[in-house]
Amino acid sequence: MTEHVLAAEPTHSRWNRALPPRLEIDPGDTVHFQCVEAAGGQVRPGMTLEQLSGIDRGRIHALTGPVFVRGAEPGDVLEIEIVEVTHHGWGYSTIVEGLGLLKDRFREPFLFHWELLPHETRSLAPAVVPLRPFCGVMGVAPELDGEFRTRPPGAFGGNMDVREVCAGARLYLPVFNPGALFSCGDGHAAQGDGEVCINGIECPLEVSLRFHLHHGHTLSAPLIESAQLPNSTNSESWIVIESDEDPLRGARNATSRMVDLLMRLWRFTDVHAYILCSIAMHLRLSQVVNEPMITVSAAIAKHILPERRLF
Repeated sequence: MTEHVLAAEPTHSRWNRALPPRLEIDPGDTVHFQCVEAAGGQVRPGMTLEQLSGIDRGRIHALTGPVFVRGAEPGDVLEIEIVEVTHHGWGYSTIVEGLGLLKDRFREPFLFHWELLPHETRSLAPAVVPLRPFCGVMGVAPELDGEFRTRPPGAFGGNMDVREVCAGARLYLPVFNPGALFSCGDGHAAQGDGEVCINGIECPLEVSLRFHLHHGHTLSAPLIESAQLPNSTNSESWIVIESDEDPLRGARNATSRMVDLLMRLWRFTDVHAYILCSIAMHLRLSQVVNEPMITVSAAIAKHILPERRLF
């Protein structure tokens, strides 16, 4: 089990399974990723709104990778253990004309700078916002040939903006290409469910990830084992992730996958699993701004079920 360091540059802002890997690793290895902020290092502390308007938006999202995991083949599952995520003490949030859940109400561009303490920020007084840094984008290369913008998430992961993929969590992704070709970026120091104004607290990050490989197991879309966080009421949970242009269809797919998970790991009948989802599952919109794709997460707390391993 080897440890590697992968510098941010050169970043990439498109998914493309033809991209040559920047690093090859073995299952069990840990990679320390350096991730610039989402705009590829173009945003700096203290910059003005006028300066922000001149950035190259074609560089969003600036991802670190790809990483080739030896032995990974289509049909396998890649497990990403989030070991540590550290911010650099600053971040920003923006409002962009034509984007966000309330784009018809908030039409004027806006830039807000955050000063980040180790575990909280007091920049938006009187609020005291706890920090939970994570990568908004974590994914493997899609199965199709060609170059694809990083904004829409999918079965491969990508721009899911699910805030539970922070330190202590495990993310499971289906593999579509030899080596999986994993990349990450779009660092957030904190984010609410929905990411409604188009941003969390965007920031550069240092991200340590350990990779595991599971052969011969099928997974249709991302799955998360979340961690118990200090000063949080959220429990460790099993979280099913679905992204779809129709939020209701995404919610149905996530719920159906949770029913299947309960049947497979705990041997519930389908109807009993469905009832348990109705009384114990939390169904949330994790992001609503990467139109046309909306990301839905369905979570069940681990403490209500006997302990099980996914594989």
